[in-house]
Amino acid sequence: MEIIEFIKEPWAWYVAGPLVGLTVPALLILGNKNFGISANLRHACAVCLPANISFFSYNWKKEIWNMFFVLGILIGGIVTFSLLSNPNPIVINGHFRTELATYGITNINGILPAGIFSWESLFTLKGFLIMVVGGFMIGFGSRYAGGCTSGHAISGLSNLQLPSLIATCCFFVGGLIMANFILPYILLL
Repeated sequence: MEIIEFIKEPWAWYVAGPLVGLTVPALLILGNKNFGISANLRHACAVCLPANISFFSYNWKKEIWNMFFVLGILIGGIVTFSLLSNPNPIVINGHFRTELATYGITNINGILPAGIFSWESLFTLKGFLIMVVGGFMIGFGSRYAGGCTSGHAISGLSNLQLPSLIATCCFFVGGLIMANFILPYILLL
């Protein structure tokens, strides 16, 4: 029972950070593999679509380990959410709670605000912009950049790749612009 209580608490940055950082050399040493998540969409399409599409015509079986990695993330998330979730309400800063209320977001008892992330809000303009258009932009951007934030920021930067440095800087600048200048207007819809 002690281990479950230990796992429920957030891990300190000096524990979680090195564990994430050790993933990169472990993958390189054990199998000459790069860490990244977004490439799995291409692998899944290569499995399902006919091989006459040149972008999906490659040996996806060599990358099956990465699909198992993502499956492990999914299963770990389900197990964590169902068995180890904390029943207490999420604690957030009072000023942030007040700011969210100005946008009409008052139900913030769960991990995701129900006013934005629910089936009912999906069929509103605000929900459509955030979930569908935002999801498309993230998917398109990660493929256009040649990888996602985990691939570039964790794996690419540790390998001293200049394109990964440029992509990571652009990811963060884009996130800052979105969170501070665009999202507040979308939330007011």
